[in-house]
Amino acid sequence: MRDYYEIYELGDVLLQSGETLPDAIMAYKTYGTLNAAKNNVIVYPTWFAGLHTDNEWLIGPGKALDPEKYFIIIPNMLGNGLSSSPSNTPPPYHQANFPLVSVHDNVRLQHQLVTRKFGITKIALVVGWSLGAVQTFQWGASYPEMVERIAPFGGTAKTRPHAKVVFEGMIASLQADAAWKNGFYTQQPKAGLAAMGRVYAPWGFSQAYYLEQLYQQEGYHTLEEYLVDYWDQVFQTFDANDLITMLRTGITGDISANPVYNGDFELALSRITAQALVMPGSTDLFFPPQDNQYEAELMPNAHFLPIESKWGHCAGIGQHEPDSIFIAKSLKTFLLESAN
Repeated sequence: MRDYYEIYELGDVLLQSGETLPDAIMAYKTYGTLNAAKNNVIVYPTWFAGLHTDNEWLIGPGKALDPEKYFIIIPNMLGNGLSSSPSNTPPPYHQANFPLVSVHDNVRLQHQLVTRKFGITKIALVVGWSLGAVQTFQWGASYPEMVERIAPFGGTAKTRPHAKVVFEGMIASLQADAAWKNGFYTQQPKAGLAAMGRVYAPWGFSQAYYLEQLYQQEGYHTLEEYLVDYWDQVFQTFDANDLITMLRTGITGDISANPVYNGDFELALSRITAQALVMPGSTDLFFPPQDNQYEAELMPNAHFLPIESKWGHCAGIGQHEPDSIFIAKSLKTFLLESAN
């Protein structure tokens, strides 16, 4: 059974694509208590194939995101199976008919949750990993007067062409399964889901991770065992169309792709006035650190701090203790120093 969470009813939502998604919902979970001033708020969006429970490694008494001090909101991104998704939306927007959802759509709807449900006008921190990092950047660009700090890690403010190609490859591998049936399958395309895992595997981790057999630290004795027992299984608990929806959100990720900035990426970055801690994985192949460094240089109050790790993109997933300690410690220091 999945962890307890709440549902915020968004009503009929007009998306950037021009389509209206009727009776849309956003699943979310909160931790801690909103103070009287409503200024102890942290927003922590989810990532590709992630649920709110996957973010909890950073949350807890004495941890970087301390619920005894902060009111933490984790909104589940659209397409993840809990918020409105192909798997839980009735016809005519079910399965492969589910419309394209942008990063801007996600953040705009999260803003509705934060402001209308809780009456919040100031956010102390927005933080997120991977596609959660892209949403974090979007918060900073879309609501600069509201967001005091952002801490994106393992993700960029714009998806570069190389990452788009990898994401498209993941989609193509899944759709090659005969059970796919143009997205109107009667059973999950399990072979396609396994193939998607195999495509992700070399990009999620670094070359050094494989060369030095660091997967053995996770209990896998051989490379074949690791691929079969981990990567072939990792996406099997998700609906195929849900995964594709989230990947397409990632493919179109760009904080300037909206009427406010009209595609002017550098302008959007310059408008992120929040204190920013930008933490890429030093060996991330999806979102290379040089892309984040370029972005940070255009943001007025950004500090660039790579996570030195051989775990590639997955340095930020919360499963490798040295990386997790570095991220948590850096976040804690950032919150403390930027408050003074």
